[in-house]
Amino acid sequence: MKLIALNFKYFTMTWNVFDFIIVIASVLGQALGEIMAQFVVNPTLLRVVRVARIGRILRLVKGAKGIRTLLFALAVSMPALFNIGLLLFLVMFIYSIFGMSFFAYVRKSAGITDLFNFETFPNSMIVLFPMCTTAGWSGVFQALTNDRPPDCNPTLNTPSHKGDCGDTAIATPFLVSYVIITSLIVVNMYIAVILENFNQAQEDVQQGLTDDDYDMYYEKWQRFDPSGSQFINYDQLSDFVDDLEPPLRVSKPNQLILVRMNLPICEYDRMHCVDILDGLTKHFLGTLDTEIASNEIDAPIDMKKDRPKDYHPISTTIQRQRELYLSRLILRRFRNNVKRRRNEQKGQELTFE
Repeated sequence: MKLIALNFKYFTMTWNVFDFIIVIASVLGQALGEIMAQFVVNPTLLRVVRVARIGRILRLVKGAKGIRTLLFALAVSMPALFNIGLLLFLVMFIYSIFGMSFFAYVRKSAGITDLFNFETFPNSMIVLFPMCTTAGWSGVFQALTNDRPPDCNPTLNTPSHKGDCGDTAIATPFLVSYVIITSLIVVNMYIAVILENFNQAQEDVQQGLTDDDYDMYYEKWQRFDPSGSQFINYDQLSDFVDDLEPPLRVSKPNQLILVRMNLPICEYDRMHCVDILDGLTKHFLGTLDTEIASNEIDAPIDMKKDRPKDYHPISTTIQRQRELYLSRLILRRFRNNVKRRRNEQKGQELTFE
């Protein structure tokens, strides 16, 4: 229903794209279940993807804002993490070739087994990968440094001139340099990139407005404008901005701040959603004073292309306040004049008596 109502604009929101992917995966799991079973692919895997929809709760829970910031930092870090991954693969590739050249025929003991060994390139990569985090390196080091009987047989007939023995002089710098490069440098580069982007994301959240703030604004707007006309009445403005959540919220009493925003007022005392959002953004960024100084002479109304056809500003909040002030002033003067004339008439009547 949302796709029919919003048309292609449905895909402009990330959460809608997320829902669309989950639904398509679920439908494919139902429709192509038999076909996928023939290719030894369990269709239940696609059905399980629907569980990912629980992730939408992160959008609703206020306490999950930090989690969303972390996920955003991870997404931004992906290109840099990919480059670091290529660097790690290059280091592992070089050390795998080196290990195959010197330790391919080492006797299987300690950390060297039928799977973890340097006999083939894939097995060499399997040995080196967990050692990126220093896991199991001591067992591998023990096996590669067995260079004397009875731990090995140096006379065994193998392509290596040392039989199935290792070489302490080569194994020590080989493993120590690998652990230092991968565990202490490359892996820490992952952490550094993620922390840097996380700190940057936190600074952006603290110093500026995020997509979540704009989503919150339009969700609140729907409550005051259920018909989707893009307008609310001028007398609803104070309640609307008070109902918003920080940092866009302007709590009551807020009449003075709304006047300083110098928002356009359209026909029939209506306020447009983009004008209000623009004013709240400027208020949050602290640029209202400079805007008003420049708008005292020039009209503050910016006729933008995204405004509806019935967008016809006829006043502003400052002009409205001036009109109200002048009307009260005129009314007060009129009442004072009437009261003064009545007092003069009473004084004349008393004089005649």
